[in-house]
Amino acid sequence: MNPNTPLYRHPYLLLTLTALFWSGNMVLGRGIRADVPPIALAFWRWVIALALIAPLALPHLKEQWPLLKKGWKPVLLLGILGVGCYNTFAYVALQYTAATNAVLLNSFIPIVTIALSWLFLGKRLKPIEAVGVAISFLGATTIIARGDLAVLLGLSLNLGDVWMLGAVLTWAIYTVGLQWRPAGVHPMLMLGALTLVGVLTLAPIYAHELGAFGGPARHINLHWGSLAGIAYVGVLPSFVGYIFYNRGVAEVGANKASLFIHLMPVFGTLLSALFLGELPHLYHFVGIGLIFSGIYLTMARLPRLKGA
Repeated sequence: MNPNTPLYRHPYLLLTLTALFWSGNMVLGRGIRADVPPIALAFWRWVIALALIAPLALPHLKEQWPLLKKGWKPVLLLGILGVGCYNTFAYVALQYTAATNAVLLNSFIPIVTIALSWLFLGKRLKPIEAVGVAISFLGATTIIARGDLAVLLGLSLNLGDVWMLGAVLTWAIYTVGLQWRPAGVHPMLMLGALTLVGVLTLAPIYAHELGAFGGPARHINLHWGSLAGIAYVGVLPSFVGYIFYNRGVAEVGANKASLFIHLMPVFGTLLSALFLGELPHLYHFVGIGLIFSGIYLTMARLPRLKGA
């Protein structure tokens, strides 16, 4: 990471903003689930993102097409996992499970990412770095459990939780797999390619949700609220968030970048206070303090991952 990087391009800031955008996405996905079916939300979110990305990606296509074609296998896999699967699985999960369960399971992403990095790339954490990850996860758990161990012990897995675990696994694989994306391809062209793969993956599934293959049809309940929700997830979590996250992974590596997922319960608390009038409690501040302490320990000690 270049110490002279301007603040507005600093990877830690970009990853923090990504966590903020994605926190809003989770809250919104739960809030509009009755009006926007999960596959429809995922499909139109990425169609909007692709429309925004295309003008920035196409100027690089002619020159860099050979690089993209040569690396088509990781592009295909990353597009299916990161665009086609993760958010779709999460939206389906939010149809069946409470937001509490979903956010808690989502907080396993850094741990799964680090495990995969160790398993497939031989990347290991120093003891102090492992402590930092554990402290950060403890902070996320404190917020989600509302500071009450009984709440945590009372959580049980259901169909939605299984879908969320699938989302966690796909995102962890996507994060680690970013290091195998074709070298030399412009970031916007890469994001455009991944998004196109994701849209093509979702298209037949969306057609099935609409009843094209004889199943029960589900449609969007169109009103200003549902349209605004689709617009939000298409612009900030999808277009801006993925640009920020991919750059953050490229700058600081998969392990560091994934740790910022633990900020989502922090932002979830703040967004609830701001938009729902739910004032924070002591356990919120304890959890936030633990999360930032864990991130600080890991950021201060973890060296840059080679090849990431």
